[in-house]
Amino acid sequence: MTDSQPTVYFNHGKESGPWGSKISKLAEVARKRGFAVESIDYQDLPDAGPRVERLLQSEARKAKGLVLVGSSMGGYVATVASSVLKPEGLFLLAPAFYMPGYPEQNPTPDAKTVSVVHGWSDDVIPVEHSIRFAQKFSGTTRMELHLIEDDHRLSAEVDFVAMLFGRFLARARIPTL
Repeated sequence: MTDSQPTVYFNHGKESGPWGSKISKLAEVARKRGFAVESIDYQDLPDAGPRVERLLQSEARKAKGLVLVGSSMGGYVATVASSVLKPEGLFLLAPAFYMPGYPEQNPTPDAKTVSVVHGWSDDVIPVEHSIRFAQKFSGTTRMELHLIEDDHRLSAEVDFVAMLFGRFLARARIPTL
């Protein structure tokens, strides 16, 4: 990462790792568009609160043109951290909003552009949670919601998700080198 290069920070879910197939695919899209890419390893932290703290203590706080991407619990982490990090964009995949035991039950996105992708057949995070979140913030930020025929992992439609991510990066109008 260079000081002037826009950077995408990936935040994986509870059951995955920092360089799973979905993150690797999206990282490829970001690199092709001139972004530096980082992915924080949270595998030693089972709870959301400490994950938020790790992200807040990372180099993301120094990044210019910051984009936060989060999947499941990582979507929650990215959104909660956005109030401090103030990213240009939030790209959220089946984000774990309104889940019992999470410290912040009404996370507020603080980004210029927000995109949420959720599978209709998600049996881990109810799709209604993403609909509720998108409806709540649709008037306060540039919000888009994509409901696709897939499950929680979004692996059947990973190419489509990658296309949406590329579109999101272009739509967010983050200057690249």
